[in-house]
Amino acid sequence: MADLNVIMRSRIKNYLSITKKEWNGMVVLLIIIAAVLAAPYLYKYFNKGTVINFKDFDKDVALLNSAKGSDASGYSDSGEPLSDEKVAHPVLFVFNPNNLPAEQWKQLGLSGRQISIIKHYEAKGGRFNKKEDIQKIYGITADDYKRLAPYINIPGAEYTSDKLTPGEVVEINSADSAKLTRIHGIGPAFAARIVAYRQRLGGFLSKEQLKEVYGIDTIKYAEIKNQVSINPARIVKIKINEVDFEGLRKFPYLTNKQTNAVIQYRNQHGNYQAVADMKNIVILDDGILRKIGPYLVFK
Repeated sequence: MADLNVIMRSRIKNYLSITKKEWNGMVVLLIIIAAVLAAPYLYKYFNKGTVINFKDFDKDVALLNSAKGSDASGYSDSGEPLSDEKVAHPVLFVFNPNNLPAEQWKQLGLSGRQISIIKHYEAKGGRFNKKEDIQKIYGITADDYKRLAPYINIPGAEYTSDKLTPGEVVEINSADSAKLTRIHGIGPAFAARIVAYRQRLGGFLSKEQLKEVYGIDTIKYAEIKNQVSINPARIVKIKINEVDFEGLRKFPYLTNKQTNAVIQYRNQHGNYQAVADMKNIVILDDGILRKIGPYLVFK
């Protein structure tokens, strides 16, 4: 029995005992844990927060508002509050917006706040070079500008648009890209597409063909149709008995398969004398022949 107790104590002692290396590891671990726990307190001790001086902050805000002018603070330079009220019945008259007295701006229907913004703009050296500059002023609404625009007269200012004047039209088959952009609703992208399609087609026979240009839908066509004209005499026709496959394949009304059929039939049966000769080509129906007929020459 004594021997058993000795054996048990020996085993327990061996189980609980640690080596010097293990002891050193435990010490290091305890030091790390202590450092992590102490870190927040050390940070607060060495990095004390700065107390905000709200008096200085309020002073800086006031200076900023003063620098921005009345449109930022809601008060005029004299310290009086600005009003958004407008006269009930404005009086419209022809005027030059540059250095216009505040009282006349008021007669035109602007509020005290809007007038103050304009005067602040002028005080900073701003000037209205064309009437469209008025709508760039902060606080001037679209309705204000629409109402005032017909009465604005700036001496020496000339604003011209290169767009078509009422009644003026552009002949589509002869116009270059620059001239096409004069059409209201046509920009450089549309102009380039029209020219590219016209080159493939050989020219336009009718205005309706413009709807075949990518991006020109029914709405866009309705917008531009009264600004264009068509001269069919300017169409470049296809010499159907001389053209090769590469020359004919770019024509937008024929697929590659139909183009090949036209060339092969001509090689087998000789030159075409009229559109009627092409009816023998199975993959060309009457609808296609009506579309391509005006573009073909058989001499």
